[in-house]
Amino acid sequence: MAMSNLQVSDCSNLKPSLTSLFNPRLLHRPQAQPHPRFISKASLHQPHLSSSSSSPTLVNRRQLISQTASLSLSVATLSALQLPAKSQEVLSEWERVYLPIDAGVVLLDIAFVPDDPNHGFLLGTRQTILETKDGGNTWVPRSIPSAEDEDFNYRFNSISFKGKEGWIVGKPAILLYTSDAGESWERIPLSAQLPGDMVYIKATDEKSAEMVTDQGAIYVTSNRGYNWRAAVQETVSATLNRTVSSGISGASYYTGTFNTVNRSPDGRYVAVSSRGNFYLTWEPGQPFWQPHNRAVARRIQNMGWRADGGLWLLVRGGGLFLSKGTGITEDFEEIPVQSRGFGILDVGYRSMEEAWAAGGSGVLLRTTNGGKSWTRDKAADNIAANLYSVKFIDDKKGFVLGNDGVLLRYLG
Repeated sequence: MAMSNLQVSDCSNLKPSLTSLFNPRLLHRPQAQPHPRFISKASLHQPHLSSSSSSPTLVNRRQLISQTASLSLSVATLSALQLPAKSQEVLSEWERVYLPIDAGVVLLDIAFVPDDPNHGFLLGTRQTILETKDGGNTWVPRSIPSAEDEDFNYRFNSISFKGKEGWIVGKPAILLYTSDAGESWERIPLSAQLPGDMVYIKATDEKSAEMVTDQGAIYVTSNRGYNWRAAVQETVSATLNRTVSSGISGASYYTGTFNTVNRSPDGRYVAVSSRGNFYLTWEPGQPFWQPHNRAVARRIQNMGWRADGGLWLLVRGGGLFLSKGTGITEDFEEIPVQSRGFGILDVGYRSMEEAWAAGGSGVLLRTTNGGKSWTRDKAADNIAANLYSVKFIDDKKGFVLGNDGVLLRYLG
């Protein structure tokens, strides 16, 4: 499928043509009041003092001390249960932050406003948008009226800020834009001709962003989303149809969508095919995605960029590989890790030397030497959730996102 530019005919007046990505009928919508959400409180148990088998006047000293301690413990427990919903459970260098959301929500992305590092947004499935103004210690549900006026249950996939400008994309196709640090969000309607579902967006400059779909379409805008220019000339399916005879294993079984896609700070992309049997890369200026054979026996789970510009690669079953050298390559070496057989799902770098990996059944791994060796943090072993994403905003602020509304905050 050839990728054409999606533009308006008269950009000076910001009026869309029929071939643009947005629909002018959706540009102005009345603002609705947010819908309140309620959190059920845990039932509180009153302390119970058992009676002595002897005479009521003959309570011995040991029984009195025991009953007094039991009463003190119960009062302390009662006081703890009455704390606000921000109460947290300390886990080694991470703490769990409890969120006012429904059970079963999968958290997908998080971002903070650069001009106000305490102000951030957290996205997830089931139309979940949460907002914090204290650096991520507490979160409250955020209602965006322009995203709630249809019978859709949106999955918000990605969020990004540059200054006070921010972008959110989701599925079914939805694009939200803010110019005031998220105080208000405007919906930029999209064409049904957009190839694939939007899975990633990156705010790149003033009124500018880069958007990626799961079919490999990359679009860029420089006028706050009113028209978009195609950065690649065709979808990945079209590329593989041309290169199926080039020796890419599994290309003939490609279903046309990415499993994961990750962007480097300098604008390069690495994506994993839906079946995990090969991966693809793209660099600014290239007309097409470049497919690569996987150099490992097991199927690929996820790939991303190290802090030094090299690649990390995760395979199904818990294996971790690092590329030899920096840049794009097909040469990887396996690094021993203690994943207990659970899959590792993501890696996030806090600095050039320190990184954290997270995965199934609460697996948390840490390296302090650039990935050469990893140690397991057992403190999260008792969390009954898969940890899908590791996000470091800077070297002091990091988060791990999981299913069932699990959010871990880095303590440092």
